[in-house]
Amino acid sequence: QVQLQESAPGLVKPSETLSLTCSVSGASLTTKYYFWSWVRQPPGGGLEWMGAIDYSGSTYYRPALNDRTSIFRDTSTQQFTLQLTSATPEDTAVYYCARVDGSSWSFDYWGQGTQVTVSS
Repeated sequence: QVQLQESAPGLVKPSETLSLTCSVSGASLTTKYYFWSWVRQPPGGGLEWMGAIDYSGSTYYRPALNDRTSIFRDTSTQQFTLQLTSATPEDTAVYYCARVDGSSWSFDYWGQGTQVTVSS
């Protein structure tokens, strides 16, 4: 059974870097052809795909966030991490990690989500 679990500080100050880690069990980050993604949902808003790292380590980012976003992985611990620099209150959201099956381009597993609030 594939499981994803997000971890993050609940509160981040404006201008700081927001860092979230997703721990994966029951699957490998290097298995073809999966893409390990970050998605967020701001209060009252819809789901927003932020970026992904694929089985080869290549990364993909939402263009609007490209200059603030980095995703990297640790294959020894089966974790992947999102860093979002220069946080603003508009980055307040529930953040999810999720897996995309590249054969069908669909999300097949999700973490439970974690609330991150950006506030002074």
